[in-house]
Parts: sequence; C-alpha cells; structure tokens
Amino acid sequence: MARIVVFGGSGYAGQLIAIEAVRRGHEVTCVTRSEPKFPITGSTHVSGSIYDAELLLQLAIDADVFLSAVPSQSGGQRLPEALPHLMEVCIDNGIRFGVVGGAGSLLVEHGGLELRVAYADALPAESMPEINTHAEVLQDLRDSPDAFDWFFLSPALAFGAHVPGEHLHTYRIGGDVMLKDAEGNSAISGTDFADAVLDEIELHTHHRARFSVAY
Repeated sequence: MARIVVFGGSGYAGQLIAIEAVRRGHEVTCVTRSEPKFPITGSTHVSGSIYDAELLLQLAIDADVFLSAVPSQSGGQRLPEALPHLMEVCIDNGIRFGVVGGAGSLLVEHGGLELRVAYADALPAESMPEINTHAEVLQDLRDSPDAFDWFFLSPALAFGAHVPGEHLHTYRIGGDVMLKDAEGNSAISGTDFADAVLDEIELHTHHRARFSVAY
C-alpha cells in the first residue's frame, strides 16, 4: 500500500486516478481548492493547493507519493514556480513526485517536431499557454537534482473529459514519441490512463523520466 496525495483530485484525471488508487487499496488524500461535489469514497479530502508551501510540509509527514493532476497554470499561478519547494519537500521526505502531463511536448515522430509545434495551427489558442507550461515543467524536472525522484506521464493526443472512452484494461507504453495505432489514431481513455498511473506508482518502472501511454 502506498500513501498517495493527489493534487487536483476533483478534476477529470485526478478524480479517476484517486478512484483507482482507492480501489487498489492505497491510502489516498485528495487536495482541491474547493469542497468537491462528489467526494471519493475511501479517500480523505483536504482543502488547499499545490502552491501552499506550509500544506506541502504537513502532507509530507504521511505521504509516499505526491501526484500533480492540476493545470500547469491557473489563476495567475504556474506549476514551474511551485517546483523548487516541491523538490525540497520531496527530497527531504523521500517522496516520489508524479505529474499528469500533456501530450504537447511529445514528438510527432522520431527526430520530428513536438506536437505543440507541428499542430500549432490546429490547437486552440487559449490552450497554448498551458500546453507550453507543461513542456516547461518537463524540462525543469529533467534539470532537477538527481535526488529528486519523479515521473511525467503524457497521455495520447485524444484524451480528456470530451473523449472519455471506454475502460479497455489495456494500453501501450511509449517514450517521447506520440504513440499511434494502425489507423493513425492516438487515444487513451481516462480510466485506462488512471490504470497506467497506478501501475507506475506500484511498479516504479520509470525513474526520473517521461513516458507516454496510448492504445
């Protein structure tokens, strides 16, 4: 059993990850800015945010994993700005840090452009700041001290509440290049993405690395 703190536990990905973690018997704390409309049975709720330095210290006492499922920027706050203190807290307390990242920093093909560059004209302009900031988070993690244990999981191109998909209980693991099926589609359901996150927490396969999942 792992003690998992999910920041953004009421969001699309965060909620599904927390539900799966509880189902697997882990001790789960969901951190959200406001009281959730539908609390997750079997989890503990804490009001707060990943930007609250004092809260991070309190939560670190009883945590094995901090998982960020929050937007890379929101309300004038940017996740890269929270990383220095997060790193310090995690290193000092032996906590692993996971990030639900975006697909924008994945490469279209080996040696090719990142999705956020190749598909810039097709992506909504209002989404670009968050997409670009997630890429910045990834680079900051790669530049972090070796003592900082982290993973960054990028979903397929088609992922989110607008394309929830079905729970197929399967997925493929990739690296920095976008995974596609035989028809050229890149997709993953929210529930199968949650499986991938929990499998990584339990198996600890990727140390200080970004990986991706898709069908």
